[in-house]
Amino acid sequence: MIRNTISSLFFCALLVFPLTAWAQKPAFPLTIEHAFGVTTINDKPERVATVAWSNHEVPLALGVVPVGFAAASFGDDNGDGVLPWVSARLRELNAAVPVLFDEGDGIDFEAVAATRPDVILATYSGLSQADYDTLSLIAPVVAYPDAPWSTDWREMILISSIALGMEAEGKALAHSIDVQIAEAVAGYPELEGKSAMFITHLDPTDLSIMRFYTANDTRVSFFADLGMRSPQSIRQVTGEGAYSGEVSVERIDLFNDVDIFVTYGEEQLLDPLESNPLMARMRAIENGSVVMLGQGPLATAANPTPLSIPWVLEDYVGALAEAARKSQ
Repeated sequence: MIRNTISSLFFCALLVFPLTAWAQKPAFPLTIEHAFGVTTINDKPERVATVAWSNHEVPLALGVVPVGFAAASFGDDNGDGVLPWVSARLRELNAAVPVLFDEGDGIDFEAVAATRPDVILATYSGLSQADYDTLSLIAPVVAYPDAPWSTDWREMILISSIALGMEAEGKALAHSIDVQIAEAVAGYPELEGKSAMFITHLDPTDLSIMRFYTANDTRVSFFADLGMRSPQSIRQVTGEGAYSGEVSVERIDLFNDVDIFVTYGEEQLLDPLESNPLMARMRAIENGSVVMLGQGPLATAANPTPLSIPWVLEDYVGALAEAARKSQ
């Protein structure tokens, strides 16, 4: 597995944004608009806390160690609450694991408050109005710009880096990841134009319903970064603003425009899919153009984040390309 470090990304970033640009002092106070209104940050934050999935990865990628962030609850193979790409970055920064917030039952507001943050980042999250209001009693909160769980990795970097007073560094980081994606995809021309469907919550004991993510979900929007697309059939069976959908498996023929079938789970899940008389009629399954992500770090990283992309890119693109070759 190729796991390029964020340090190498910053080497690329230096070529794009010279240090003279980085040395410019950002203007504080600054304001950031988001789904709940406007947040004002009076001074450059020194104590950064993050809540919800992966928001800690932007400050870490920029060399800022948060005082606390959410413990990982999926893909955490060793059970320490920290995903492998986050552990690697902490080691690069010679930093200990900070306070981990247990969000199994929602945001732990007392734990967040105990870290005494200057700012709370939640650009990729599902914050409710009540969550936002409570967190705002602790520190200024930077929430998602539009809708819950819809902020892509570029927006995460841009918004969070602005909040940290590091906009130029954030733009350099995003550019360097874009370069790495382009280099990885260039080696797999068979991906170009292929349609992929991301299936979720497959139950091998009950395959009567197909549940899937739409192009509004970050897992699916990442396909576009790889030169792929979301199939027309999904847009036809879901509403314009929907992030997921479901259909009866009896309508499986709707999805014969799907080239690649991507889902969580292990390889043994293929047997019930292929033996189900309705599921087996789906062109992608019939061709064997299936990517099984498992339940570990690869599955977690399919939801792209600033640190996971470089860590998993070659493995993920390679698996998609193998499935793409079977679809031809």
